[in-house]
Amino acid sequence: MMIPRRQLLIGLCVAVTVDAFAPPIIAATRYAQHPTTTSHNMMPMSDVLQNTIMNLDQLNNSILTMDQAAAETLAGPFFGLSLFPYLAFLYFLNLPQNETPKGVTVGFATCLLFVFLTIPAAIGAKVWYGVSLADSDWLHGSAESLLTVTNLVTVIAFRQALSYKEQEMDGKGATMPESMVSYQPMVNLVGGLTALAGLTAFVPGLMGAEVHTPYLNGFMDIPFQLSARHPEPENALTVGCWIIHISSLVEFLVAMGFCWRWADVSNNPKWRGLTWGLLPLHSSGITACTYHLFYNSIPVLVPLQAMLTCFGNTTAMFAAYRIAVSNGWRAPWGEILALNEEDSSNANIQEEDSQSLVGFEDLGDALATDNDWTFIAKLFAGCAVASYLVKYGELWFDFPFESELYLSLAFIFIPSLLNSFKWWKRSQDPTFDGWF
Repeated sequence: MMIPRRQLLIGLCVAVTVDAFAPPIIAATRYAQHPTTTSHNMMPMSDVLQNTIMNLDQLNNSILTMDQAAAETLAGPFFGLSLFPYLAFLYFLNLPQNETPKGVTVGFATCLLFVFLTIPAAIGAKVWYGVSLADSDWLHGSAESLLTVTNLVTVIAFRQALSYKEQEMDGKGATMPESMVSYQPMVNLVGGLTALAGLTAFVPGLMGAEVHTPYLNGFMDIPFQLSARHPEPENALTVGCWIIHISSLVEFLVAMGFCWRWADVSNNPKWRGLTWGLLPLHSSGITACTYHLFYNSIPVLVPLQAMLTCFGNTTAMFAAYRIAVSNGWRAPWGEILALNEEDSSNANIQEEDSQSLVGFEDLGDALATDNDWTFIAKLFAGCAVASYLVKYGELWFDFPFESELYLSLAFIFIPSLLNSFKWWKRSQDPTFDGWF
């Protein structure tokens, strides 16, 4: 059978790549099966292509058939390793040379609270019910609400600091917010919101909650069954839990936009690098939402989220390091010249701003005239509308029930690539209006 030249070339490229990363035991077995293979006696190209396709099929099948236990085992080391670059990120961010608003540091540091308090919730789901945390809505929502607290505190502190700085630059009289120079205001806010999140876990626990007891008793859910194409699975997220997930994504985008704007008010373009550094973490959040969109039926997304988290914490650390170095900080262990070079492409900060809403990250600018409370109310109202559309809208489609891996990857990487392109385009043209 003749193999088309294009397919043959693609197969050869894949074969070389697979062979380069093949474990030694596989290579040894391969050549043990062909002891006479030398430079003068090579395997026919058609056989190489056939073996490559078989290997890819096996890899694809192993990914598609990965169970929850294997996925969690694979994800564990990445989640564990991600802690160390995040601690370094907080260290660099909080260096006095950076003059980072204290409340912003508190916001980012609150993520550690989310990480450590999620552990007992996950253990409880496994011990009490034998399921992963994502499949027990009341525990899941209570734990994830701490991530919303993290992003919300970061956004509020950044918003207060930006408002003051921009009014100061415009020559308007403004009072410096206490959250710029003191940790205490945002620490108090974190304490209050964490106590509230704790109640959403302790009260159902004391009342004998079951595995699929809805978060907040499902008080926001539609109280009757819709005549949709599909019935809703029992592990579906409640509206309240969806609001937590979607608001976390939106808040994180707003925080990324604030980092970009902080470059202007601080006259340091390296802050824009932090926006880039946070991109993989936003993709990690998209991965979590996609996992729930498919009713937790694609386990391989769990280690993918863990890898993106680990990578994102590392890029955030690198970005914070560059900010510190640009502000005059020098590492005790010696400078790394490659990281300390000036970025000539960003040396001059463009002061021209887009006058229209570019994306979710610009909600902070669009709602700049609101006080903190109305800002939060509008943000969560928008997220609530989106949550209803996602929760009940997907019941009219087949794809959430078909566990299509490649479709789920498209849900993750297409928005991530568009988001990346948008920031790149904005770095080239500050008047770029974007598309979302």
